[in-house]
Amino acid sequence: MLPSTYELYGDADFIFQQDLAPAHTAKSTKTWFNDHGIIVLDWPANSPDLNPIAKRKMKDMRPNNAEELKAAIKASLSSITPQQCHMLIASSMPCRIKAVIDAKGAQTKY
Repeated sequence: MLPSTYELYGDADFIFQQDLAPAHTAKSTKTWFNDHGIIVLDWPANSPDLNPIAKRKMKDMRPNNAEELKAAIKASLSSITPQQCHMLIASSMPCRIKAVIDAKGAQTKY
């Protein structure tokens, strides 16, 4: 992870967002982020409403098993350009965040 962040941001500050999988919220993982001075975004668990990129890319896929799902996820995420990512974040995240806050973390139209 660190080489990628240096390549993308250099010495600039950034906030890391993760998916809150159990391994990512383990004490050792939190310690690693802290030891490396990485700020992690406070993010609600299981929040597909706040994941417009993955949701949009996966909407028409119908995998039949776990292996097909993994392959579909890898293919869809690897096809996202940085420009697409920035555009999606800028265009829909403010509305998504407001909807999640208004719904107190419950499901939204997104």
